Amino acid sequence: MSVETQKQRQPETAAPVAPAIELIGVSKSFGPVQANKDIDMTVAKGAIHGIVGENGAGKSTLMSILYGFYKADAGEIKIDGVTIEITDSHAAIAAGIGMVHQHFMLVKPFTVLENVIMGAEGGPLLRPSLNKARKILAELAVEYELDVDPDAIVGELSVGFQQRVEILKALYREADILILDEPTGVLTPAEADHLFRILQNLKEQGKTIVLITHKLREIMAVTDTVSVMRRGQMTATVKTSETSASELADLMVGRHVTLEVEKNPPNVGETVLEVKNLCKTDGQGVKKLKDISLQLKAGEILGVAGVAGNGQSDLLEILSGINSATSGEVLMRGESIDLTHKASAAMRRERGIGHVPEDRHALGLVMPFQTWENAVLGYHNNPEFSGKFGLADHKAMMEDAKRKIEKFDIRPTNPHLLAMNYSGGNQQKIVIAREIENNPDVLLVGQPTRGVDIGAIEFIHKQIVALRDQGKAVLLISVELEEVLALSDRIIVMFDGVIQGERMPKETNEQELGMLMAGIDPEASA
Repeated sequence: MSVETQKQRQPETAAPVAPAIELIGVSKSFGPVQANKDIDMTVAKGAIHGIVGENGAGKSTLMSILYGFYKADAGEIKIDGVTIEITDSHAAIAAGIGMVHQHFMLVKPFTVLENVIMGAEGGPLLRPSLNKARKILAELAVEYELDVDPDAIVGELSVGFQQRVEILKALYREADILILDEPTGVLTPAEADHLFRILQNLKEQGKTIVLITHKLREIMAVTDTVSVMRRGQMTATVKTSETSASELADLMVGRHVTLEVEKNPPNVGETVLEVKNLCKTDGQGVKKLKDISLQLKAGEILGVAGVAGNGQSDLLEILSGINSATSGEVLMRGESIDLTHKASAAMRRERGIGHVPEDRHALGLVMPFQTWENAVLGYHNNPEFSGKFGLADHKAMMEDAKRKIEKFDIRPTNPHLLAMNYSGGNQQKIVIAREIENNPDVLLVGQPTRGVDIGAIEFIHKQIVALRDQGKAVLLISVELEEVLALSDRIIVMFDGVIQGERMPKETNEQELGMLMAGIDPEASA
């Protein structure tokens, strides 16, 4: 047998497939703050790769470098084995990278088709581009389960469908790498499950997915590999099948974290707050609340579940005195509360109602104020903070702030630090400390752990449960179903301004609550 024949019969060895993404020694600083420090990360081609970490860990900065929003101070980026320089988002798109942001980049009055081609028209005449996009969208709908009416107005679509439009935008630009930043934050469980099917379809077609999320359950469910970041550094990269949610939480925080909410059965007392036939119509004539009635009892946490925008925020604003009601009645220990424009949040506080708002930046804190000032905000006229001649007692306020900082583990422990200079978790602790330490009979809590580190989530949950165990009444509004199920003693679900149903946490699950959140009563449809 000739040498030539032997060579022909030898099996060919396939060349190793280059990683889809390779980051080598990537660093980025903003003034004295080092957001990323010598980051090395490899993402396999055709994989779903998760990135987790606390707020400020550097996840978003790293992905912003990859997508061209920021330029790294040092380091190298390789796409499919080739070193490239990503100077802006156009360069990232040209390299086959697409990004679905947490807050969608869509023009609400435009159609799906118009949003998809925006910035990629391909010429001065729109009609050829629209015809081309319509054909491609039809193909993508079949291939990836991304069916969306191309002529629908984006602003009239559900959040889940708007997210599909964002994914279609990236695929239309021929992205092979897709970065998703907190993609399920505003989705129902059913919409999240559909998103995961879409991601699996994309993976099966050879696409590479990078998933940034704080929901460890999702990381465990859909990723192949997960990287953990802490304080700007990459601390670990592990196969998802070889780790656990508990281990990932510990790696993120650097200590052991209890993911389960530990609480005893409630000792429920009398009705403290009662809402009767509450209605709210906005300035455009849209009915935001439609005959809402509920009772909140001492010693219980009443959870309110629902997709954002279904009336929960309106309910919270009326109960806290930020906004007025169109009609209805609210009783505090049997006495009516003023629901007109004359009412104020101060009047609610006088009646024993505390409020942790959904948006701490807009409603909970004055960001340029110091910690000690924010720690008494709204309660600064209390007798303990009044000195001689009715003047503010700054020393008393400062001592009060120091006590709250120590008790609620607020870091840094500097009462003079501006609120804007804290992490999201510590900002939230300032608000929660202020409201809880004023000993309310009713605490209204909106999105208690939105944008909060996993370590701070554990702490905040314990404080809410402790308040309930003191016999206080807590109304908890959260878009996080896991949080509602873990904390609540009773759950009501809101959809389109009405209470769609009430459930006991031990007698329901995320799927049933998700159906109620979508306006479907599983008991009626059974």
